[in-house]
Amino acid sequence: MGPRSDHQAGRSYGRRGQTPVIGAGQRFRCNVTSTLGDRGDLAFAAFRENFAVPVFLRFLGRLPWHGGGRKVFLIVDRPSVHKVRGVTCWLAARANKIALFLLPGCSPELNPDELLNQNVKTNVPGPLGPGDPAEMPGDARAYLRRTQKQPRLVRRYFPERHVRYV
Repeated sequence: MGPRSDHQAGRSYGRRGQTPVIGAGQRFRCNVTSTLGDRGDLAFAAFRENFAVPVFLRFLGRLPWHGGGRKVFLIVDRPSVHKVRGVTCWLAARANKIALFLLPGCSPELNPDELLNQNVKTNVPGPLGPGDPAEMPGDARAYLRRTQKQPRLVRRYFPERHVRYV
């Protein structure tokens, strides 16, 4: 996901018949990748660089459940990074520890991580927005750490009708 400084969340008001205009200031973003577990586990990484194969592999290698003895099943959407040769080779070398399953194309409603994404995009910029581009990844990390410490909040994404299959 890519939270942006100019993301408009919440309500505003204006005179009848006139569209309200909200000044956004400088526009910038950061990138966040995350994974959720139905037991309330949350792992994430917030970064300024583009989401590319090295970033994804670094994230996969850091997953806290990766070395826990149980095989990890990741259900992911379909950005090109999830399907390239470098990732498939990395996964093949660790086939007994981790497996990747791709969701059907154009089906964000099947991904419980999209519910977290919307919360982050709404809450990270806040009402005033971050002051500069260097603050945004830190704000995203702080919000996700608070969420990470409350597994009950993460578990609440899974009873949603579209993601009960998980």
